[in-house]
Amino acid sequence: MISNGREDVEFTTVDGLMLRGWLFPATQRGPAIIMTPGFNMTKEMIVAEVAEYFHAAGFTVLSYDPRSIGASEGTPRNEIHPGRNVEDYHDALTFLRSHPLVDPTRIAFWGYSFSGMVALCAAALDKRVKAVVAVSPLTIWEFSKWPKVLAKAMKDRASRLAGNPPVYLPMLTEDGESPAGFGTGFAVEDVYTMIARATEIEPNFVPQTTLSSYYHIGAFQPFGLMPFVSPTPAMIVTPENDLVSPVKLQKSLIYDVLREPKQLLMVRDKGHMNVLSGKDSTKTLDAQIAFLRDIMGE
Repeated sequence: MISNGREDVEFTTVDGLMLRGWLFPATQRGPAIIMTPGFNMTKEMIVAEVAEYFHAAGFTVLSYDPRSIGASEGTPRNEIHPGRNVEDYHDALTFLRSHPLVDPTRIAFWGYSFSGMVALCAAALDKRVKAVVAVSPLTIWEFSKWPKVLAKAMKDRASRLAGNPPVYLPMLTEDGESPAGFGTGFAVEDVYTMIARATEIEPNFVPQTTLSSYYHIGAFQPFGLMPFVSPTPAMIVTPENDLVSPVKLQKSLIYDVLREPKQLLMVRDKGHMNVLSGKDSTKTLDAQIAFLRDIMGE
């Protein structure tokens, strides 16, 4: 259950959008964590319980809906723009630094899946942040249907300039595949069932994105930033059964490229979608808390 100790908050981005989320204030001044959910997800999905767990451990936690998703502003709705998502972490940090319960020198970025890579890039570009944790960071930033998707995205862009509404695609087809060929392993990890369930119980969740989202994703080249995360301490949390972001790619494209200080947490018997839930999930969360406390104190 999500505690009643949270506050509804909002902050403004540099381009004038109002992003909305939850603030879980600690009982005394100290370190804080900024977190966002996975691809096209709202703050109520997957990461809500994580925010509460970190809060119970003594951190002030800010969890917010990414731009154009959930309660946050942004049009077209559900347009995924990882580059701007990176910038929004910076504006969230500026907002949180002014909170009376937050030590502005002890704030960490945290992200899961899609937002795991976004958080790493944000940490590479903003040295005000004290630490970064990326859980199952997304490793696939190109897609098998690249030429066809980009051609359709350009046609859609021209259509939108003519005043027409954007084209939308479902996150996944019924067979568990991305209609844009963006990533693999979703069917085996039963992501489609999770999306269907979330659609029923989360009123702010919309299981589709603009076609143009894949244009923005294709323009996002995050791996070149990985060496520049240092000297900010980074933890990569990698489930050994991850089929969406395969272990070998999390290691070769992200962890091995990161410079010290860094830490790799391998999670046994877990996949991409259940790494933060179910049996032994508290051990995974406690390891992240220990890492953050070692860097930021209590």
